[in-house]
Order: sequence, then C-alpha cells, then structure tokens
Amino acid sequence: MIIALVRTIILYLFIVIGIRLLGKRQIGELEPSELVLSLIIADIAAVPMQDYGIPLLAGIIPILTLLSISSILSVLTVKSIRLRSLLCGRPSIIIKDGKVLPKEMMRNRFTADELMEELRVGGYTDISKIKYAILETTGRLSVLPYASEQPITPSQLNLECREGGLPIILINDGRVMQQNLASRGKDSLWLSEQLRSRGIQSPSEVFLLTLDESGAIYYSRQQEPAERL
Repeated sequence: MIIALVRTIILYLFIVIGIRLLGKRQIGELEPSELVLSLIIADIAAVPMQDYGIPLLAGIIPILTLLSISSILSVLTVKSIRLRSLLCGRPSIIIKDGKVLPKEMMRNRFTADELMEELRVGGYTDISKIKYAILETTGRLSVLPYASEQPITPSQLNLECREGGLPIILINDGRVMQQNLASRGKDSLWLSEQLRSRGIQSPSEVFLLTLDESGAIYYSRQQEPAERL
C-alpha cells in the first residue's frame, strides 16, 4: 500500500512539474498538439500507477521523452512559420463586415449553433454589427465589432482617469504577507495604523486587504460586506 502511494505521488509530481515547464495554459486554450500530449501522458502515467509489477521508470522515461519532444517542437514553431501553421493551424475569419462566411465555417466544422452560442457568451446578438469574428487556433472566437459599436473610452471623452495600478495582497485570510508589504515599501507599523484608522484591532479580523500602486486600499472584514476606501 505504501509503495502504491509513493509511486503515485512521484508520478503525479513529475507530471505536474513537466506540464508546468511547458507554460501556463487553460484546458480550452491548448493547441491540438498540447491536448494530444496531455492525453497521452495521462494514459502512460495510469499504467504504472495501477500495475505495481511495471518499473516506475517505464512510466517516467516515456513521459520525459514526450515532454522533451514537446519542448523541442515549441522552439521550432517559434522559428518556423510553416511548422507552426502545420502543428497549430491558422486563425479563420468566419464573419467579415457583418456577413457570415459559410465556407470558412464548413472548413472548420463550426456550426451555426456554435457560432450563435459564442456570440451570446461575448454579449453580441446582432451579427450585422460585427466587423470581424475570428476563430482562433485554440477554438475560441474573437469578436471585433464596428468602431461605432465599441464602448466609449474616457480618452475619447477627454476625461482624466486615475491609474490604480496592480493591487497586491497585504492580508490574506487574517495572515499578513510580509514580503508583499515590504515590496510596497511599507512595514508592520504602517499596516497597524491603517487597520486602527478603520476600527480594526488585529489582522485576524481581516479576510482580504490589498494595496495598489496609487496607494488605494481595499479591505474586507471576516464575515462582513466588502468596503473600498
């Protein structure tokens, strides 16, 4: 029983590290080659997990080989446009100037129902207001409406907006993140003063507290509605 547990943990950690080295991807964002790699690795790893008579290396070596091949292909696809097109495919324009292109949809085996579903998810209901809709190599649909249908930005109205910047967590579920606190040039004394000014006696009373680059603080107490100051 202990041997089975150890073998499973080793294979699991090995696969996680290997996949992690390939880059951050959501399942829906995997290229076809990456999806195939994931499925094969999962199948190979399952065999030594279930059959204790098979040496552990019989599972590790094939997985390591596949990860190495994938890494090599990743480098080659960066350098070769043709190879990238062969392995990853090309984006396809399926709506142009408000008109659906049936041939492109047929070529990609993309049905009208799937198109309407993707448009609804993106908040689009009128195809005539779409300049381009592009089916990406990951299978996702990128929709570009006409300029007249795009949301108005503050810059177009000549309005000044404060850049809040990237917020960083200083308190996470009652725990002070000392490294994040130091990265913002703050210390525990500053944090204590900020908490006391808001009627908070201890970091343990705070579920989440963040500080952005402009100095704006967001905090949420334990079991209480969030506030922004």
